[in-house]
Amino acid sequence: MFEATDIREWRGHDVVDAAGHKIGVLESVYVDTTTDKPRFVTVTVGLPTRRRLVFVPLAEATVGPAYLKVAYRKDVVKKAPSIDTDGELPAAREPAVFAHYELDYVPGAGGERRLARR
Repeated sequence: MFEATDIREWRGHDVVDAAGHKIGVLESVYVDTTTDKPRFVTVTVGLPTRRRLVFVPLAEATVGPAYLKVAYRKDVVKKAPSIDTDGELPAAREPAVFAHYELDYVPGAGGERRLARR
């Protein structure tokens, strides 16, 4: 797994799927609030006039010379829950991000959010 300080250096680099197809550009890192470890990244996708940020898990991600390679196919990522390029992920939509990738979602013991942007 990546440390938050390391993955931030990849902001602005390409994000590709396991087959090497470009998905988009890495925008930001979201950490798991229970561990403070990077859990998801947002990737800029879409046409220049209709850009949005999609969420992609970092599980099994690797880095190459100028890209971040994720374990999910491009078509799956492009259908992931998204936010506007200047938006924030509402707490109520967090479970949908996890569900899209068939990941378990468990809020904090006091109902806290699981993801925080770093």
